[in-house]
Amino acid sequence: MRLILAVALALIAGSVGAETRVPQSRAEISMSFAPLVREAAPAVVNIYARRVVEARRSPFADDPFFGEFFRNFTQAQPRVQNSLGSGVILSDDGIVVSNYHVIGQATDIRVVLNDRREYSASVLLSDEQSDLAILQLDGASDMPHLQLRDSDTVEVGELTLAIGNPFGVGQTVSSGIVSGLARSGLATGNMRGYFIQTDAPINPGNSGGALIDVQGRLIGINTSILTRSGGSNGIGFAIPASLVEQFMAQARAGNDRFLRPWSGFRGQAVDADLSDSLGLALPGGVVISDLHDASPFAEVGLEIGDVILAVDSRPVNTPAEMVYRMSVRGIGARITVDYIRDGSPVEARVTLIAPPEEPAREETVLGRGALLEGLRLARLNPALRDELGLDEGAEGVIVLDPGAVGARVGLRAGDILLSVGRYVIERPGDAARILRQATGRVALQVQRGNRRLALRFRV
Repeated sequence: MRLILAVALALIAGSVGAETRVPQSRAEISMSFAPLVREAAPAVVNIYARRVVEARRSPFADDPFFGEFFRNFTQAQPRVQNSLGSGVILSDDGIVVSNYHVIGQATDIRVVLNDRREYSASVLLSDEQSDLAILQLDGASDMPHLQLRDSDTVEVGELTLAIGNPFGVGQTVSSGIVSGLARSGLATGNMRGYFIQTDAPINPGNSGGALIDVQGRLIGINTSILTRSGGSNGIGFAIPASLVEQFMAQARAGNDRFLRPWSGFRGQAVDADLSDSLGLALPGGVVISDLHDASPFAEVGLEIGDVILAVDSRPVNTPAEMVYRMSVRGIGARITVDYIRDGSPVEARVTLIAPPEEPAREETVLGRGALLEGLRLARLNPALRDELGLDEGAEGVIVLDPGAVGARVGLRAGDILLSVGRYVIERPGDAARILRQATGRVALQVQRGNRRLALRFRV
């Protein structure tokens, strides 16, 4: 009887204020999401991005013999590549968030609103590692926008709506629940991220769209699905709104690249086997396996072997969670770290800092007449590792640009140059000096990802 009365009252309320009211009770929600969608949908946009890319060159392009036969087939003609996705308006002056993979390297971005208004947009800040980008609509004002919700208040089981433009069919709404939190074992961009999981159907084109709660607040940006067939299997992932808020703040501050706080350590998740060896009652936390001397964590007394359990009372169980917790606080923030040392709980206050430029990069470009003319090298330091998305343990001299000659002998951007002949390379100047003196056959040793390669050529 109470349920019938609640439904009747909800029907009366819906008939009176259906145009403006957002559902406030489970009974109202069970009948219709329409009022909620009417309020939230205008802030979700369609994004059309265009980029110009070089066509793949023929493998015979630089061959002295076969190149003559394939001359007419080796011209790399630029081609236009289009992408389609979604975005969310965050402010009345037209700040929009979307995924990096939707707008990355785009030369032209067009944004279409729910009411069919169109705007061109420029990129304020983008980050491939987090797969997020902040855009500015040109000449926009009085835009509909969504309120951001603190992601730490989201709970498993909450009702959610996913709004986007799947398959380019037009704005579409799907419903579901929050089915998981702190998902960090999945790749986005070029690193492993930290996600909210939902069973609301998400399909290609939904990328960059909104995941909202029953109050119409943004809880995440839809970014990927887990699928074997290419279709939605009810396992979708969204980037938490708290990270989006930090991106927006940095864009407002004038940053064109997202700056993450630097931990200065490498760590690994504590599983059951590792917890036994560390003498922990339960698996959990992140154990410090390597620690830089300039790390802010080392400065307050943390050591290799310490197990970090929480940041600001929020548990961290993977390195990705640690990166997320630091990122949402931002550079200059002071965080509380709870950790275990020799079985005893310890607490420390850590001030988050930007990756330092120490040692100096010593960027070097081999000039005209050099053996590998145009080769651009730099010495790795924390700031450069962060820019390139490299592991904290990456050291040495990195190839920033192989140049035309270096590319022909097999060098690639991102290679770490280990040696030239029998000479170990420790600084960019070493490589420049040795290559100027090289004669005859030259052998380069490089580290490419997890592989060590030997590149040989004749001067």
